[in-house]
Amino acid sequence: MERAKALELLKKYNKDPFHIRHGLTVEGTMRWFAKELGYADEEEFWGNVGLLHDLDFELYPEEHCVKCQEIMKNEGLDERTIRATACHGWGMTKTQFQPEHQMEKVLFACDELTGLIGAAALMRPSKSTKDMELKSLKKKFKDKKFAAGCNRDVIAQGAQNLGWELDELLDKTLKAMQSFEDELNKELQ
Repeated sequence: MERAKALELLKKYNKDPFHIRHGLTVEGTMRWFAKELGYADEEEFWGNVGLLHDLDFELYPEEHCVKCQEIMKNEGLDERTIRATACHGWGMTKTQFQPEHQMEKVLFACDELTGLIGAAALMRPSKSTKDMELKSLKKKFKDKKFAAGCNRDVIAQGAQNLGWELDELLDKTLKAMQSFEDELNKELQ
């Protein structure tokens, strides 16, 4: 699938600017990780999975990661994309898919984390990730009252699934978001 089709689907099922921004943020993060982890030839696929991972959330929050499978089948998406997007809800939703492929593990690990980093950026005078340091992010991560909706246990489990220390996941995801922030802001204008 080409990116334009994935973006069209995201916007077909999501109207809230927050959800569109989140999809684009996870897309950029997944593209960065694809290149960083040696999967540059799959960058488009990783990015599209990031765009589409919450396809059903706005319309069907109670059936998240389950309803998307039906929607994607009806839209003609392949089984690999359906499985990959559904994996990020493992243990939190009724999806039966556990993250197994490296890409699925990255999506599981960074989905919640991109929200936490985005919220932390909004608290900065610059409103940007670009001047954020790992030390500052770790402080926000430890503060359970900050961005309370971001599940820290899932983030920690994600790091463990990847075989990484939590600091490594935090650092890499922050670097990923810093790398595409300018392009994201231009796209959202």
